[in-house]
Amino acid sequence: MNASCIAAAIECFGDASQLQLRELPLPRPKRGQILVQVEAASVNPIDVRRRDGYGRRMLSLLGAARLPLVLGNDFAGRVCAVGPGVSGLREGDAVFGAKPPSSQGSHASHVVVDARHALRQPRGMSAAQLSVLPYNFMTVWRALQGAGISAATAAGSRVLVHGASGGLGLIALRLLRSMGAHATALSSERWHSACLRAGATEVLDRHGTPLSALPAQFDATLNFASWDDEAALLRLLTADALGHASTVHPLLTQLDRHGVAGGLASAWMQRRRMAAHLPSSVRYDWTVFRATGEALRQLAEHAPALNLPGAVALYPLQQAELAHRHVEQRRPGRVVLQPQFT
Repeated sequence: MNASCIAAAIECFGDASQLQLRELPLPRPKRGQILVQVEAASVNPIDVRRRDGYGRRMLSLLGAARLPLVLGNDFAGRVCAVGPGVSGLREGDAVFGAKPPSSQGSHASHVVVDARHALRQPRGMSAAQLSVLPYNFMTVWRALQGAGISAATAAGSRVLVHGASGGLGLIALRLLRSMGAHATALSSERWHSACLRAGATEVLDRHGTPLSALPAQFDATLNFASWDDEAALLRLLTADALGHASTVHPLLTQLDRHGVAGGLASAWMQRRRMAAHLPSSVRYDWTVFRATGEALRQLAEHAPALNLPGAVALYPLQQAELAHRHVEQRRPGRVVLQPQFT
């Protein structure tokens, strides 16, 4: 095995032109870790925002904003080295998963990950298809939990999904359908058919249907689209609703602007003001990505059914700048980087 790896890295925060291909020391797995030769790694909107500096105050505390910074959470590939204490995985196993925020992410030819954050690849899906699932799935799974949606509560419930045509929204629609919920998708008109195929019971035009025109008839609401719509979504919940979860809350933005102490205080005040719209019995959650064993187990169970509509846009690792611009411009397709091996 070569003693180096290739990664798309940034030396300073900024636009997509900051991404450069770099040769870095090959990471070595420590106890409980595996080294994965990456075949596919998705580029999510959070990667584009982190490249521009978003969240770096909080991520610096986690050691996840050191430069040179290699972005990327999702990966699919093959185990090429195993650290001490790892059981259940061995060299040559095809795996996929998501790494927590790190300064040594998956946009590289090799990535070290905690073995607990990797799953064996199911049959019938390509590395590229699998690589777009883990980060989004685990974020959605936490959002469902935060809103009080579970297998026990979802059947027959009415759930509004704002931002239904994105990576998070389409997974949410699939999961809600599998749980027996009636999902109303809010998206741009051109994505209506994709939302229906993913499991929406009905689809509303995000631009043609004001939230203020909808009745308060939903048992749960999910906001994957815009913080500006947060209060309007909360008003659509019934008095005995399950709850609401948002992934577009201002927590990290407030920390970036005001520092840790000031940012936490400001975010807490904003959260409190929003929660005041709801009865105390209704759950209100600001969701952040976190890789957990429970979420991974659920991903293993649901992955074969999550071959979502929409093409995968493939870019070689050396075209990471173009891949980021693809995401920034909101062009169709889930963007995947593929290291080229010789």
